Amino acid sequence: MHDDRTLVEARLKRVLDERIRPAVYPESVPLDVAVWNAPGEPVPVAEGLAAVPEPIEVGARWGAPWGTSWFRVTGTVPESWAGRTVEAVLDLGFDENMPGFQCEGLVYRPDGTPVKGLNPRNQWVRVGAPVEGGEEVRLHIEAASNPVILDYHPFLPTRLGDKETAGSEPQYTLTRMDLAVLDETVWELVLDLEVLGELMAELPVESARRWDILRAVERALDAVDLQDVGGTAAAARARLEGVLAEPAVPSAHRISAVGHAHIDSAWLWPLRETVRKVARTTSNMTALIEDEPEFVFAMSQAQQWAWVKEHRPEVWARVKKAVEEGRFVPAGGMWVESDTNMPGSEAMARQFVHGKRFFIDEFGIENEEAWLPDTFGFAAGLPQIIKAAGSKWLLTQKISWSQTNKFPHHTFRWEGIDGTRIFTHFPPVDTYNCSMRGGEIAHAARNFKDKGVARHSLAPTGWGDGGGGTTREMVAKAARLKDLEGSATVVWETPAEFFAKAEAEHPDAPVWVGELYLELHRATLTSQARTKQGNRRSEHLLREAELWASTAAVRTGFPYPYEDLDRIWKTVLLHQFHDILPGSSIAWVHREARRTYERVAEELDGIIGAAQRALAGEGTTRLVFNSAPHTRDGVPAGAARPATDPGPVSLAPRPGGGHVLDNGLLRVEVDARGLVVSAYDIGAGRETIAPDRAANLLQIHPDFPNMWDAWDVDEFYRNTVTDLVDADEVGPGDDGVSVRIVRSFGASRVTQVLSLAAGERRLGIDTEVDWHETEKFLKLAFPLDVHAERYASETQFGHFHRPTHTNTSWEAAKFEACNHRFVHVEEPGWGVAIVNDSTYGHDVTRTVRERDSGTTTTVRVSLLRAPRFPDPETDQGVHRFRHALVPGAGIGDAVREGWRINLPERTLTGAREVAPLVGVEQDAVVVTAVKLADDGSGDVVVRFHESRGGRTRATLTAGFATGAVTVTDLLERPLADAAPPEREGDRITLTLRPFELVTLRLKRA
Repeated sequence: MHDDRTLVEARLKRVLDERIRPAVYPESVPLDVAVWNAPGEPVPVAEGLAAVPEPIEVGARWGAPWGTSWFRVTGTVPESWAGRTVEAVLDLGFDENMPGFQCEGLVYRPDGTPVKGLNPRNQWVRVGAPVEGGEEVRLHIEAASNPVILDYHPFLPTRLGDKETAGSEPQYTLTRMDLAVLDETVWELVLDLEVLGELMAELPVESARRWDILRAVERALDAVDLQDVGGTAAAARARLEGVLAEPAVPSAHRISAVGHAHIDSAWLWPLRETVRKVARTTSNMTALIEDEPEFVFAMSQAQQWAWVKEHRPEVWARVKKAVEEGRFVPAGGMWVESDTNMPGSEAMARQFVHGKRFFIDEFGIENEEAWLPDTFGFAAGLPQIIKAAGSKWLLTQKISWSQTNKFPHHTFRWEGIDGTRIFTHFPPVDTYNCSMRGGEIAHAARNFKDKGVARHSLAPTGWGDGGGGTTREMVAKAARLKDLEGSATVVWETPAEFFAKAEAEHPDAPVWVGELYLELHRATLTSQARTKQGNRRSEHLLREAELWASTAAVRTGFPYPYEDLDRIWKTVLLHQFHDILPGSSIAWVHREARRTYERVAEELDGIIGAAQRALAGEGTTRLVFNSAPHTRDGVPAGAARPATDPGPVSLAPRPGGGHVLDNGLLRVEVDARGLVVSAYDIGAGRETIAPDRAANLLQIHPDFPNMWDAWDVDEFYRNTVTDLVDADEVGPGDDGVSVRIVRSFGASRVTQVLSLAAGERRLGIDTEVDWHETEKFLKLAFPLDVHAERYASETQFGHFHRPTHTNTSWEAAKFEACNHRFVHVEEPGWGVAIVNDSTYGHDVTRTVRERDSGTTTTVRVSLLRAPRFPDPETDQGVHRFRHALVPGAGIGDAVREGWRINLPERTLTGAREVAPLVGVEQDAVVVTAVKLADDGSGDVVVRFHESRGGRTRATLTAGFATGAVTVTDLLERPLADAAPPEREGDRITLTLRPFELVTLRLKRA
């Protein structure tokens, strides 16, 4: 037989595009359209419906950036259409290739009832099936003219990312506003041909199945009269029945399709627009659930559910009904799909506490999976947190984006720093926006790395990023793929149903130990420094507020601010979303975030101050309140005592220029350039700085990645570096015992103050940068005379080791990594810590010196970047950072100093000292939270962990009379399998394994 394959395939494409798809709506009449443009921000629905619109014609431009236009469409169904299916086809000016990234709409009936959302792949509204003819149609569309930020030429700087700079030029052209007859037979024929054509293209050319499909398609096309598609569509479909009925082979890969709409809680749109995106998507999904009996939709992010409940009660009622039917599924159990690298220990725990509790309280449903398809890598402390929250599974897709190494598994057990293992799945479809195209389904089956031992994978199905969700076309394709020869099989299932099957069939899944590092988007650890500082400061203020408010509540009857703390926690958790905290959102998002963090700080400072005043009473004694989890300067953790004399620090001239700082423990030489050329640990007789090198060295690199400007730093940035060694000023600081350095470079200026703390081996480095560079990367370098093959960086509830060498491509790819409060480098018996109050990104490299064969381990802190997309003014202006160099530090010192720099003492005059509400007699055990139980019972909840990576035995002493003591999960519920702790009065003793996390609930006697 002659090979006419390409001829038939080309015929299929043209006939579908030019004849069959246009025949889906064979008849149409125009609707009358009028529009009212809301001034300013979006208005309530009632106001939009009541507004008096003005006529507008199809073809007219509409929609200023970030504006809202209320369209009213009216018309009459022709009498001749009686008995047929009729839809309104409403095209606001969509680009079908950009769902979620442009204008969208929500359709209402005149009484304000939401009908469904409009987006580029969902432009229809059902009028009747069938109609009687003569029906009056009146619909209202709340249309958002969100500008396209990520265009076909992506990453170009744009002012459209903030309403204050976006201008007023109309963004869209009204394209189609019609009533139309839907020919359902033609619509079904389109889906038949699409499914078979897409499947055919994925099969081997030599396979019989491909040719069977080809011949069936050819026969179907022969049956289509191109001048009467509707009249011949049924005959064409009949010729496809045989190939569509052939069942899949028994060994076919099995895909659990989960309806999905990945909605970024903010990204290329502000938070307020996400509220509306969620309303549009949930309206669509509840409508689709009503029409499609097998369809199941899952939505994560409790915050988004809460927005629906608060802002769209009519939609919420439909959502609740679908949840009750088991068709609309709460997923993930987190407040938002947060970043997991940068949130602190308690914040990461509270993501699950608040997320899971919302779903339990609203629906009585508890999630067992963490659902994070788009998060930019996963910290090694996360498995323990997931388990402590009562969950056991994790789903993500993002690791498939890694640039260098292909992850070896799709289904595996992920082991965290404490040994906890979580059953984890990476969908091999490699997208969280699966549309049921044949290429996606075939890729999932081919790509699945666990063949031979497992057969199931999951496909999050629906348009996402900006929302939209699953379409009726995707559901129709899935129905055809349920059991089709040559394809993986597809069935709609909930995440829990998938995970239960996957775990049962693969009980001995391989293990991956340590972080799930994304070899991409590394610059998100540094972009938008003010957002990151706001997060870090808020986390520590929340700790202080809970600690002192609970102490005051137990000791003085102070009213514990349950509702305020709950609300503030949710605000902070929202801003940990994986495009806000990472700094990859538009200018508007970060402008609002800065203001939000300012309000959060003001409110929490008020709570802290009120609680401390209640504890201290009226008096004249100067008291120091220590919020950190370690004793410092003679004040126990969680206590307040009179201040003590800090002791002497000296500043002297340095021979050859510069200054010498000395406090009897540490002698630091600062040369005439303002660089630290020596940091001598007097007790150990040990130099910290590598020979012939200088620390406190600011370095600047060009920073223009190949794409994803705010997200990425590409490895070639290191090829060019400028050391900032020229100083405008080097001299004593205002206090006379510190060194002040001023430097200018480019259009920017840096002022630093170097100081020693009395009685401590700690060099403080306060840096103020007035930053006006673009596409540059600023680092602060510390070349250390330490031989280390690995180093430690803090993560949630512990620390994680990374190699300093690059033996493998996996190690080389980690050229920028995340830390929380410290990075620690150590030889046996002596180490160095670098601690910070607000930075996350860093790199560590090693070289061997020719002169003495010694090893120089260089730690560089990432301070600032200056990408121009999506925010062209990223990080412009003044920034302040605090770091400290701690020579002679063990890992315990690194932990302690990290807390110290983030929780400075507070002083207050009062009448009485304050004893700790809870004390721990083992420095390796760190208390991360002291609070009252969320249920309002008055019980005291204490959360702590082993912080050094070793086994320990610790005694916790309650500073109040206690009743029952219960080991709980993060949601403060008793753990059934937990052994009761040892007790002797108010002393509670436990043995902890390395990095073990424990939550205790103490009933007050």
